[in-house]
Amino acid sequence: MSTPLKQPEQRPASKQRLRFWLRLLKLQRHMEAVLRERLRAEFNTTLPRFDVMAALHHYERGLRMSALSSFLKVSNGNVTGIVDRLVLDGYVMRVPVKGDRRAMVVRLTKKGRDDFIHMAGVHEGWVNELLADLSPDEAEAMMAGMDRLNQSLGEHT
Repeated sequence: MSTPLKQPEQRPASKQRLRFWLRLLKLQRHMEAVLRERLRAEFNTTLPRFDVMAALHHYERGLRMSALSSFLKVSNGNVTGIVDRLVLDGYVMRVPVKGDRRAMVVRLTKKGRDDFIHMAGVHEGWVNELLADLSPDEAEAMMAGMDRLNQSLGEHT
């Protein structure tokens, strides 16, 4: 008499989704820690500074502080301190908004743009290295799944 094959343990969908969430968080935290350390060691900068410069690179004409905060999904207070230091370092400038003497637009200086382009290229290489075991097709499939989840989360908020 043969013994029956042991079936893999079936978990409720909610448990599988929770495990997926926890693994996603662990991966994100690990990658972020590596990138933070590399930015510090290679460029003597922080991930928040890199993120502000990336947003300003994306919006070449600059952004008002409130729009920058909204884009980065952080408070105005968090962004203000980072922008202050970037201004002191010559990477960013504040430009008054015509017709609104209280408002300022923040944009990259030439030095900021040039340095960011170099940093972004190195950063892309690091991310590529960290995700090298993932094929382009696997990355595309995962992004499609994440886009679908993002869309459904928008419906639940």
